[in-house]
Amino acid sequence: MSENSRTSRTRQHQGQKKSSQGKKRKSILLRIFLALVAIGVAAVIAGAGLFFYYVKDAPALDLTKLSEPATTRFLAANGDLIYSLGSDEQIQLKPSEVPQVLSDAVVSVEDKRFYKHFGVDPIRIIGSALGNLKAGGITAGGSTLDQQLIKLSFFSTKQSDQTLRRKAQEAWLALKLERELSKEEILTLYINRVYMANGVYGIGTAAESYYGIDAKDLSVAQAALLAGIPNAPNTFDPYTQPENATKRRNVVLQAMLDNKKISQSQYDEAVATDVQAGLIAQKDISENRKIVDNYLTSAIAEVKEKTGKDAFNEGMDIYLNIDLAQQTNLYNIVNSDEYVEFPDDQMQVASTIIDPTTGAVVAQIGGRKIDDNVQFGINRATNTGTAGRDVGSTIKPLIDYGPAFEYLDYSTGKIIKDEPYTYPGTDLEVNNYDHQYLGNITLRYALTDSRNIPAVKTLVEVGVDKANDFLTGLGINLDKIEGSSAISAPISTEELAGGYAAFANNGTYSKPYYVNKIVYQDGTEESYQPESSQAMKETTAYMVTDILKDVVNDGTGVTAEIPGLIQAGKTGTSNYDDTVYDQIIGDKDGTPDVSFVGYTTHYVMAVWTGYDNYLQSISPSYHSVAAKVYKNMMIKLAENVDNVDWEMPADLVRSGGELYLKGSQPKEPVRSSSTTTTSSSTSTTTASTTSSTTTESSTSSSSVPESSSSSEPVSSSTEETTPSTTTPSETPEEPTGNGEQGNGNANGNNNGTTTKPPSNGG
Repeated sequence: MSENSRTSRTRQHQGQKKSSQGKKRKSILLRIFLALVAIGVAAVIAGAGLFFYYVKDAPALDLTKLSEPATTRFLAANGDLIYSLGSDEQIQLKPSEVPQVLSDAVVSVEDKRFYKHFGVDPIRIIGSALGNLKAGGITAGGSTLDQQLIKLSFFSTKQSDQTLRRKAQEAWLALKLERELSKEEILTLYINRVYMANGVYGIGTAAESYYGIDAKDLSVAQAALLAGIPNAPNTFDPYTQPENATKRRNVVLQAMLDNKKISQSQYDEAVATDVQAGLIAQKDISENRKIVDNYLTSAIAEVKEKTGKDAFNEGMDIYLNIDLAQQTNLYNIVNSDEYVEFPDDQMQVASTIIDPTTGAVVAQIGGRKIDDNVQFGINRATNTGTAGRDVGSTIKPLIDYGPAFEYLDYSTGKIIKDEPYTYPGTDLEVNNYDHQYLGNITLRYALTDSRNIPAVKTLVEVGVDKANDFLTGLGINLDKIEGSSAISAPISTEELAGGYAAFANNGTYSKPYYVNKIVYQDGTEESYQPESSQAMKETTAYMVTDILKDVVNDGTGVTAEIPGLIQAGKTGTSNYDDTVYDQIIGDKDGTPDVSFVGYTTHYVMAVWTGYDNYLQSISPSYHSVAAKVYKNMMIKLAENVDNVDWEMPADLVRSGGELYLKGSQPKEPVRSSSTTTTSSSTSTTTASTTSSTTTESSTSSSSVPESSSSSEPVSSSTEETTPSTTTPSETPEEPTGNGEQGNGNANGNNNGTTTKPPSNGG
């Protein structure tokens, strides 16, 4: 066979082989393609099946719900109306009354494909889905205006409720809505429904309320502002948040420009317009509305937390725990000079009053001298208002002495040495308010006179874990507990009153709450009861209370004393850090925060005073404002209730004026001698010559004490078995709450240089 013939057959074989391989590859690709198609079809079928499974129990599309005013009423427990959110004067625009500039603004920023989709926008859904995948959850919405209207009318607005089931039901109802109404009707319903801040519903109503004009007369800048508010009404409120409102308005204007709804010159003119230009004073701000504003803010937040429902967008009747008469008393006390002399109108006051047996918040004020235009403004009585502000030594019973009685079985007569001391693991000195060390003193005297060194020592003995456990049981959660936490903490008056309520209620803690019942528009209702737990032993609560009686009667809190009233209380003062001393505005000897918390068996009241500008100091002559606010309010609270004392638990015995767990009391009081060491190198009434400056603060700088002692405490060289038999030192009848200002520097040397520590006085 010739070579050419063999070569030909080889090539023919190779060609057949390649052809066979090509067919196999095509066959594999075809199979893969068909498999993918099958998977896709299966996914579509499964998705469709899941969709219809979700929507089968969707609510019926009741068109009347789309136009119902979302009126929320706040009522007292007895049913008396306190305030309505969303009035009967709400303006309901007709489609023909919605100006083009307003339609363009709303559609541009909320749903630019509104006129092209059929209730659901697949393109927008895909975009938001990709964003949600990156975020690992549903964070970005693909909702159209139709879906937003459905959500406002039928569903909860809580973030945790944004589930696939809910989204599917929204989409289904949006599709049905498009078959029932025109685009113009849907847009108008949305415009009439949205919340616009300040108790205003609907953009037509907002045009009248904010500018005093009809919607048809809105300018480009005004329409853009109003169109942007519903996204976050209180955040974009032009009255209280002008910077945020300006940014949001400009976002809307940019969207309108991008969508070719306005010209460049119109955009430039609108952006240059002051966001508050043309705003008028808010109408219908009744005196009653101002009195309850902060309380309503807390109640609305609680409704959102417990039910997921938005009181602004979902009509309901909310029954409150408020005592309107006492709320009015509190408002009048802090907003006039009839009861308490304030240094100026800028000083702020926050206060929460609680029924210790239930946790019901009886009254609350979150500020004073608030502008009439402000509604649902800053509530300084809760953490949203005073986060980071210091309540000073009012924390000591909660983090130091309460845990010591609870976990270490200490007595009030336990001896602790007030001596030069540094925070464990550091060379940072702890300072007392009066620049003195008192030697051996009882825990009772240490707390009554608000000594810092014994407080820090006690926290160290208790331990951070146990202290944290004790606080947690009282509804208080500090980000971090360290040495300085023994004498200072950034908590709200709501938390402070809640914690002390457990002392007033024999150790039982009840979470503060504002709402006792909610009735929805369909007639269904939810009721709420106290959430209570035993936070400490009865003996612990009684021992703390017994000492805090002395604080009011003979210690740093005598300003709050009410003759004949059985009560207990504690003062608290914070100080400035050395690093900001030169920036202090006003009296350099002043402080940023002064607090007082006190209680009877019926009521607990916590008060904070200070300025919104942290660097604006409270002059020493006004350190007593917090205690005076408390005193004047407690007089009114105590008028119509029994003056009842706490009953000593059977497990306690009193010996030599001190309280001991039964079986641990000493056989007989032991004589003790007094020693006092000052920051001078010359000792006074002592054999010691230690030279060191002490202040009631967390650094070795001078502080602003709350009172100065007129007599010396008893000290002893023995421990628990040798309790003091001397009562705490007396203070002047009307102290300013801070005592004598010291002058020690950061090194503890008495060189005349006044510096300010970061923590607190008594």
